[in-house]
Amino acid sequence: MLRLAKITLSALALLAGSFGAANATVTVLGWPGGSEETALRAAAEAYNAQSGMADEDKVELLFYSRDGFYDKLQADMAAGSSAFDINLLATYSIGRYAPYMEPVDLGPDAAKVFGDSVLKTMQFDGKQYGVPTDLSLHFMYYRKDLVDALLADPAAKATYGEISQKYLGKSLEPKAPDSWTWDDWAATALYFTKAVNPDSPVRYGTVLQMKNLLFNIMVWQSVARANGGDWMDASGNVSIDSPAYRTALELYKKLYDAGASPKDSLSYEYAETNAAFGSGQVATALQWNAAASELTDPAKTPAIAENVGIVAPPAGSAGRADHIHGLGLGINKNASNKPGAEKFLRWLATEDAALLYARSGGSPALMPDVAAKIATERPDLVTLGQYAAAYGYVMTGATSANAFPVYELQAKEFTGYWSGQSTLDEALANTKTGMEKLLKP
Repeated sequence: MLRLAKITLSALALLAGSFGAANATVTVLGWPGGSEETALRAAAEAYNAQSGMADEDKVELLFYSRDGFYDKLQADMAAGSSAFDINLLATYSIGRYAPYMEPVDLGPDAAKVFGDSVLKTMQFDGKQYGVPTDLSLHFMYYRKDLVDALLADPAAKATYGEISQKYLGKSLEPKAPDSWTWDDWAATALYFTKAVNPDSPVRYGTVLQMKNLLFNIMVWQSVARANGGDWMDASGNVSIDSPAYRTALELYKKLYDAGASPKDSLSYEYAETNAAFGSGQVATALQWNAAASELTDPAKTPAIAENVGIVAPPAGSAGRADHIHGLGLGINKNASNKPGAEKFLRWLATEDAALLYARSGGSPALMPDVAAKIATERPDLVTLGQYAAAYGYVMTGATSANAFPVYELQAKEFTGYWSGQSTLDEALANTKTGMEKLLKP
């Protein structure tokens, strides 16, 4: 049976001896929590169950908390740890980890499964460093039953207009979600907030991921990007203190202060957002695409699954924008079992393995003919490809060696503003100063 552990990276070195010649399994350090862990577990179990699988090629999984994951991983790899053979890799971290990793040959069928553009999300300096397992971007999830009722009720529309005038300074009319601007979404969230509208059928209009965590900034920043925001301008100057960033930061704070999101949202990330939206007491949620398989599954989220709608993130003055990056798995240069590691990665790059991973809740970006084979089971994967092509973006400078520290800086400063610990001017000034140091040539 597949054994799983969630331990600190510092403890991995102490375990290295247990993965020696007497028990030469392939040790995979994976991404904890959410659909990525579920899908990786299913894939590893299927791989290990294959007929004739040698003991030395079987896979064992290790997981570590998302908080500080990449810094601790880099420290372990730089120290030459051989406690894991395969480790998580992300588009925004390849340049950071390439010196400690081994290029991998995924075999001739990989391009037929993923396509060249997706394989490139795991490449650095022309070399393939991993197999792409998940493509990540964001969906706007909403309750179809609630929005449909709003659109059909003249009295509700009038109340909606009054609320938007009071909180947003302009009277808006309800729209279908696929036509939302960020102001339309905010007005909808306020309308469905009990603290704002006592007649709301649910308690909260949305659920905001506001914990001091870099991944939450990836969710939020599409508000800024849709209004023309970027990390740096064409001349390489940090451009964080801009109207786009101010508008986006103020919008989240306005919703939070109005009670449109739970008060403990300052501690929310992926799991808490799913739980809140799945409770049936939230009208909308900007969330990772990986949540779709859970939120639309009646067995997992019975309160709302049949009424969940999905659209791209709303538009701003510069159109729609959707943060995108890829996650994958690559080989540690100091791996104890490199041959076994490469066998597992080559297997993950096959069509059968990719489809199994997708059916288990993962979010691989698949070629159209491959994705068509699970379109009924995973229509979100078809949507995933469409949104990535039409709205996907990467902030200027967000693939640099210091991309993660930049995200961490923003998370600290912006959460401080949202929680009332600093002013907007202070948060942006501190962020700009820090980014100039981190992104300087």
